[in-house]
Amino acid sequence: MDAFYVSVELLRHPELHGLPVVVGGTAGRGVVSAASYEARRYGVYSAMSSATARKLCPNAVFLPPDISHYIEVSRHLHTVFESFTPLVEQISVDEAFMDVSGATTLMGDAVSIAWQLRERVMAETKLSCSVGIAPNKFLAKLASEHAKPKATADGINPGHQVFEVKPGDELHFLLPLPVQALWGVGPATLKKLESIGVRRVSDLAQLDEAVVCAAVGDAHGRHLYALAHGRDNRSVEPERIAKSIGHEETFAHDLTTHDELRVELVRLCDAVARRTREAGVAAGTLMLKLKFSSFESVTRSVTPSMPLTTGPSMVAALEPLLATLDCSQGVRLIGVHAQKLSEEALRAPRLFDDSEGSLEDIEEQWQPASKAIDSIVDKFGAGTIGPASGMDRRKPGENPFGPVLED
Repeated sequence: MDAFYVSVELLRHPELHGLPVVVGGTAGRGVVSAASYEARRYGVYSAMSSATARKLCPNAVFLPPDISHYIEVSRHLHTVFESFTPLVEQISVDEAFMDVSGATTLMGDAVSIAWQLRERVMAETKLSCSVGIAPNKFLAKLASEHAKPKATADGINPGHQVFEVKPGDELHFLLPLPVQALWGVGPATLKKLESIGVRRVSDLAQLDEAVVCAAVGDAHGRHLYALAHGRDNRSVEPERIAKSIGHEETFAHDLTTHDELRVELVRLCDAVARRTREAGVAAGTLMLKLKFSSFESVTRSVTPSMPLTTGPSMVAALEPLLATLDCSQGVRLIGVHAQKLSEEALRAPRLFDDSEGSLEDIEEQWQPASKAIDSIVDKFGAGTIGPASGMDRRKPGENPFGPVLED
């Protein structure tokens, strides 16, 4: 999708069309989540601090994110994608892989399908998307980036909208690109590659695989070497279990007591637990993350004896970890992440009820209530029911990109 968060917001604020619009945290500690192409002309991009974005583009209009609405729109998009092929692998709220090899007889070649897809998405959601076509997922992803609109100081180029890397042309497209285009080349890896003279994909492709492995490690080196030659054998996976489900909150003011942090812990655990149940998975490991006023981050993990799906059991698992951390210097961010996710299964009843107050006991006691709460939320909407301590606060995940300025 093209500038997804901003594009969705512009549907609700049509008066902002043509203006530099930024979605993200609007207070001092905010982070840019998305920027319109008009804002990108000034050098504003996602993951930039909101303070820096304001300096680059003083006239930008800042809007707080509405994650729950974006997810709702994303679900609608997914149904559109599945009207073309059942082989849809969603990798984020605004991006997906589609295997259309089985749809060409009915709908035409891949390029024709791509244009039909753009038209259907626009007709049903009023949003635009860019489509990349290639023999494998890695190259299709790069092709979609190549198809996107481009913002420059001189204006906004609408881009190709649909771009195909044809079989046989893979290396002609790939080799001239900067090596950062390869999945897995972040700042640390880039520094190692530059130390051996690699700046473009072509530089890496010309090396022996052993040289690349010596520079970045065996597994990582083999991965990058394969990508540099356009090889990616992964298939589109329609049903994927998420690797992690989490929420993080950045506070407008540092929190310094465990009582304050426990309120936030309860809210985050409730939200993470609901998302695990919605996905039909359970948390095999839970991770607690704190970022202090010094910007130092610490994480603590716990692996319960049974996978968890309820907010109270997650709180009971993480609260002892929170108690071990000194928060007197001030905490600016707290996060809760469910990891090692597995498909949720019915638990066998215990023969002996001798673990009252244990995580297992809390999990089993709260499962029926949690499912009832899910039904209420599904029928009446988010915010209608939840932990008492958090009902007067914003929803967890509503603004993961930092605090917003209060009206």
